[in-house]
Amino acid sequence: MGMKKMGLIIGFLMGFFFLDGLVLSMAANVHHYSFVLKEANFTRICATKSMLTVNGAFPGPTIAVRKGDTAFVNVHNDGNYGVTIHWHGVKQPRNPWSDGPENITQCPIHPGQNFTYEVNFSDEEGTLWWHAHSDWTRASVHGAIIILPPIGNTYPFPEPDEERTIVLGSWYDEDLKEAIDESTAAGSGPPEVAGYTINGWQGDVYYCSDIENTTYHLHVNYNNTYLLRVVNAVMNEEMFFGIANHTLTVVAQDAAYIKHIVTDYIMITPGQTMDILFTANQTPSYYYMAAKPYISIQFDNLFDEADEEYNSTSAVVHYNGTYTPPSSPSYPNLPNNTNQDAADNFTAKIKSLYNVTVPTNITKSMFITIAVNQIECANQSCGGPNNNRIAASLTNITFDAPTLDILYAYYWSINNGTYTTDFPARPLHYFNFTSGNNTLYEYNPMVGTNVTKVKYGEAVEIVYQGTNLGGAQNHPMHLHGFSFYLIGTGYGIFNETSSPESYNLDDPPLVNTIGVPRNGWSAVRFIADNPGVWFMHCHIEEHATWGMATVIIVENGPTNQTSMKPPPPNMPSCS
Repeated sequence: MGMKKMGLIIGFLMGFFFLDGLVLSMAANVHHYSFVLKEANFTRICATKSMLTVNGAFPGPTIAVRKGDTAFVNVHNDGNYGVTIHWHGVKQPRNPWSDGPENITQCPIHPGQNFTYEVNFSDEEGTLWWHAHSDWTRASVHGAIIILPPIGNTYPFPEPDEERTIVLGSWYDEDLKEAIDESTAAGSGPPEVAGYTINGWQGDVYYCSDIENTTYHLHVNYNNTYLLRVVNAVMNEEMFFGIANHTLTVVAQDAAYIKHIVTDYIMITPGQTMDILFTANQTPSYYYMAAKPYISIQFDNLFDEADEEYNSTSAVVHYNGTYTPPSSPSYPNLPNNTNQDAADNFTAKIKSLYNVTVPTNITKSMFITIAVNQIECANQSCGGPNNNRIAASLTNITFDAPTLDILYAYYWSINNGTYTTDFPARPLHYFNFTSGNNTLYEYNPMVGTNVTKVKYGEAVEIVYQGTNLGGAQNHPMHLHGFSFYLIGTGYGIFNETSSPESYNLDDPPLVNTIGVPRNGWSAVRFIADNPGVWFMHCHIEEHATWGMATVIIVENGPTNQTSMKPPPPNMPSCS
């Protein structure tokens, strides 16, 4: 977790303060980290295995900076296969070279090699996270990013007494690299999650577990207020989260401040972060902190053999002091796993703290359908539903990641078929997207590396339309290089005339990851003012692995200050 300040001795003389075990220089604006990717042994939920980690930790180290700082992170790969790292929610102005998605903006860092990422922070303030962006490696390779206000600025809420980071994660018994390689080759579904974790620990709800040795303890002092920086690093599930007998006040999402939400629980989508205040004002004791999956999918005949997990994970809010811990601590009253109303009621409350300037003169409009399709296999030879291959899609195109990264090909004008610029702005075929009788459209989506070019400065609106193909469910969509305003959401099929009447253009949340509701739609807007190649994909890995993605290329602006930076000299080789 070591962070070293670049600069002169004078920086050290200006002092330090402590944050959740981190030392952060108050004078620093450039930080250096060393990440070593390596295998490490862990035992969770009755299983011991070796898995890829950063610096041998699960979760990995926390990066701490101030708004507008720069961090240089040298990643040395001592693992067994190529990996990249993505700085989720960091816009990286004009610097897609360090954004990280494999074969989109860089080729993987090969075993025995290293690459130094330049992570440029701009207007983000709050909590983000970093994770591997190669296959399912992010299940064990991830950590939090803390972005403090600039020196002299304060939070737009009462200063907490202390801050803590809470990372929700997934645990798989098998070697995920091997399992995903096998699933991809067979065209079958992904491995099933064995359980969930809080700060790397399973809690005491599983076999081989107990409250003292396999459970994370959050130690608190009576009447102190704590800022929890919550990261949903779970692979495939939205999560309900709460603390028994304690009220939560949500103050930020995706490193942007929101109007305060006082609640007993939150619902957080894979890839999202939330900053939450709570006061330890109960009788000193143990109280469970818990998280459980919100299961939005409705299985149809294609997925009748699916086996969804309904496990939860727990930690303990542990009051300091002298008392006898209860044999059965209080447990939070979280919604049922399938409670759609509870999920909707929470997300509907999320609004920007301040009035914002939402683009109104839209010059680039896209309508993107989201589906889980199948590609028919000869002689029913694949391992997916109906012995076909699973192939999720956006607008009926399954994204085919190239072997030469798209950014390199675009920057150097290499026209060798790495990608085509014909991703459609509208579906080629319209149908009843939310009906359960669309067999014709479930099969054989197009497969290609189709991208969209956008002019610098354009005002973009994207409407994501969920479908009932392959089983309707929520779809977390993430766009690299930008935060965007979530201006509207609804159920059914988006209507270009009536649906915009429900838009919120006054105080919509500024986010980088959204959940498109089951059998519904979400609309976002942003200004394309960050030149580069930017990945857009579903943040449920079981979909992203099989093609629910595309790329937006924002072309250079008119000056050097609005054009993409040149590539660093040590980019990983694609060979």
